[in-house]
Amino acid sequence: MTTPATGGGGGAPGSALVDLTIDAAAAALRARRVSSTELTTAALARIEATEPTLHSFITVTPELALAQAREADARLAAGAPRGPLDGIPLAIKDIINTRGVRTTAGSRILEQFVSPYDATVTQRLRAAGAVCVGKANCDEFAMGSSNESSAYGGARNPWDPTRVPGGSSGGSASAVAARQCLGALGTDTGGSIRQPAAHCGIVGLKPTYGRVSRYGVIAYASSLDQVGPMARTVRDCAHLLGGIAGHDRFDSTSVPRPVPDYAAALDGGVRGLRIGLPKEYFVEGMSPEVADAVRGAVRQLEALGAVVEDVSLPHTEYAVAAYYLIATAEASSNLARYDGTRYGLRVDRGQGLLDMYQQTRGAGFGAEVKRRIMLGTYALSAGYYDAFYLKGQQVRTLIRRDFEQVFSTCQAIVTPTAPTTAFRLGEKITDPLEMYLSDIFTISVNLAGLPGLSLPCGFDRQGLPIGLQIIGRPFDEETVLRAAHAYEQSTDWHQRRPDL
Repeated sequence: MTTPATGGGGGAPGSALVDLTIDAAAAALRARRVSSTELTTAALARIEATEPTLHSFITVTPELALAQAREADARLAAGAPRGPLDGIPLAIKDIINTRGVRTTAGSRILEQFVSPYDATVTQRLRAAGAVCVGKANCDEFAMGSSNESSAYGGARNPWDPTRVPGGSSGGSASAVAARQCLGALGTDTGGSIRQPAAHCGIVGLKPTYGRVSRYGVIAYASSLDQVGPMARTVRDCAHLLGGIAGHDRFDSTSVPRPVPDYAAALDGGVRGLRIGLPKEYFVEGMSPEVADAVRGAVRQLEALGAVVEDVSLPHTEYAVAAYYLIATAEASSNLARYDGTRYGLRVDRGQGLLDMYQQTRGAGFGAEVKRRIMLGTYALSAGYYDAFYLKGQQVRTLIRRDFEQVFSTCQAIVTPTAPTTAFRLGEKITDPLEMYLSDIFTISVNLAGLPGLSLPCGFDRQGLPIGLQIIGRPFDEETVLRAAHAYEQSTDWHQRRPDL
């Protein structure tokens, strides 16, 4: 039994329990200093108090959460915990199927869809004993950089509710930053975990393509989509990644490689680590405060013993154009299934099959989804495939080779996550091109299939968080997490919390 989340205005009291990190909460649960039921009740109370301001969730699941919490408490009482996620309240982006729970993808066309099965990542979280407090708000079918294209109204930024939380996993980022849950899952097609993590002052990791199963995740652009963790610390992200990573026979793009112990790989520091700083990521138009914060973080990494060198990724300037050709082409194909004959919304006025298709898709999809379907259909149409889609794939190869060249000498790359801090609601909604440029620093990572992480590295004069992006070699999430952990432990940016 689930209940829709509410909207409106209001504030909320704080709670020591919801301030716990996943790592600290797991230790408290094992020591029986707190129960999962107490922790989950505190998270649900926090949701009730802050949700009218933030709208981080499309659906809150209190009955499911409390039932899972009681099961976790029984395991803990029996001395049989399942690991660091057992009994931990988490949010799941509403584009990831969750058995018995409404899964809308932020779209009216799936408004009444209740998934009959779990995505592999959801099933793995259940198996790890995690508690699902709800389905986090997101841009419709993950198409957006601000959360403003959600059919259910966008989420808000906890640091300033007049600003966007970023997209498309903005609901997940907002929920984690506001202490509505201790961690969350998001998806990242062009920066949709890292950019909202930067805007909300938390840690977000896009794993290597193939590291985490996409089975049961509603597809946007299949060659780019990837599920990843969002949390308040690097260690918590490591725990979450360990819980969801690994081969899945239901996903043909899943790679059969062993899953390391990511939490155990955090220590060791960055002494001697060679880090590249690409000149193309400090572009005209980016906020000077963002540039200063990132350069300050680079100096801090050098002080910790890293060796930083200037590098070049010369095809970066073509990444946004290539991405929007490839992503929209794949989206136009993936979303063809929503025609009223299989599942979701059907609008049928009895005027024939074609009319039913048109009416259903016209009523069910929002403006941004329609725009991307039209762009993708055009790019794939007869006579234009070679000129657009094929050209985009060729540029993608050049971008991947740029990274391979840099990684022949460097073990990680550091860049800003986003060119600005969180912008105001409505500021870019009428200018799609400007909105698309919000992801200019994250898109290349998806095109190359690499792991990338964003963590806080400062605040601007308006008190808004700034994100630092660390990019790694394929399947080398361990180095990315280790470098991020070393930086995090030498600063206090991650310890700040929004005043809600």
